[in-house]
Amino acid sequence: MQAQTTSPSPASAWLKGYYFTRFAVSAAWVVLAFTVGKAMPALAAVMLIAYPLWDALANYADARRNGGLGANKTQMLNVVVSLLTAVAVAVALGRSMNAVLAVFGVWAVFAGLFQLATAVRRRTSTGAQWAMILSGAQSALAGAFFVKMASGPATVGITDVAPYAAFGAFYFFVSAVWLAVSDARRKSASPA
Repeated sequence: MQAQTTSPSPASAWLKGYYFTRFAVSAAWVVLAFTVGKAMPALAAVMLIAYPLWDALANYADARRNGGLGANKTQMLNVVVSLLTAVAVAVALGRSMNAVLAVFGVWAVFAGLFQLATAVRRRTSTGAQWAMILSGAQSALAGAFFVKMASGPATVGITDVAPYAAFGAFYFFVSAVWLAVSDARRKSASPA
């Protein structure tokens, strides 16, 4: 019985892989945004649509793995908002990058609040949620900043969105490493 309580749970193993994957995809997106994305507007447009689509897919996969969308209402809402955001970004690209940034801002607020609520719900069953709570709160604040920035006269582009994605990558990495360390400690504490 003791070995079961000290070994990593399947949920922890799933989240560790999920967080590492989210980190890797977000980090790659940031690198592309700061390199070829800023020089190639067509690629930047595809990337700006793909980012919320990826978020929708990732939230769907995580919710499905953890009881389905019905059991994970905040992730279900995140999937819906992210899909709507991808469509809104596609439309906003026809207007201006400031309109795109405003859409990203509204999305960041909602996605951040849903991520925060998901992490709060998970904190008692799975570790490393403090970083996801911070990430969700910071996302909501960044979204409000994006909306304000979008209404200003400054010219904006994909590199204005990239730091937001970079912070997200950082928090996913911290959560993944935290879970890996916690799992290693549990394994070493379990009887041989």
